Amino acid sequence: MTSRIGVVTFPGTLDDQDALRAVRIAGAEPVSLWHRDKDLKQVDAVVLAGGFSYGDYLRAGAISRFSPVMGTIIEQARAGLPVLGICNGFQVLTEAHLLPGAMLRNNHLHFICRDQKLRVENAETAWTSDYEQGQEISVPLKNMDGRYVADERVLDELEAEGRVAFRYLDGNPNGSLLDIAGITNAAGNVVGLMPHPEHAVEPLIGTGGTDGLGFFTSVIKKLVTS
Repeated sequence: MTSRIGVVTFPGTLDDQDALRAVRIAGAEPVSLWHRDKDLKQVDAVVLAGGFSYGDYLRAGAISRFSPVMGTIIEQARAGLPVLGICNGFQVLTEAHLLPGAMLRNNHLHFICRDQKLRVENAETAWTSDYEQGQEISVPLKNMDGRYVADERVLDELEAEGRVAFRYLDGNPNGSLLDIAGITNAAGNVVGLMPHPEHAVEPLIGTGGTDGLGFFTSVIKKLVTS
């Protein structure tokens, strides 16, 4: 049976169609999810796509965190549902406390848009198993509020437990502490990162490579074997 992967659209989401396309290219059935619907339509995994939900009012992701769909996602994520938050989706996951820490304005106070090299630090999550630990990949990065911060206790826990999933290489683009580009929860089913793997799944667009496709093939393999 083909895995079903849902992609949530909030008001102001920009990259939901790209994420749906990435799911389809990877071999799963893409399912559109609307933020006001609590029903996840029996999907096997969820992607919170990038954009500027609710115009980033208050804080990026702060309003979306209270959308009806998030109540269901939070409950099911805690029960093991694979959830990937990309850019604004990562911000929503921190606001929902599915991932620790917070996202602040880039330290240089400018929007940044460029291809970004990353190092895979954890290849054992539901979304990263098709990579190798230490592998270097390149995916697009585009954000204004992309600076990951957390207190010293959280940072120490992330490092000690191997929960830093990705780290920036060739320069820190936004001032994120410890060069953190993405993290995972302790169970490995919830992953958030600021760069956009859905823009690097076919040679025609994005970086001109397919370094981001592994996120989506990883979770499909996880669903098939679980």
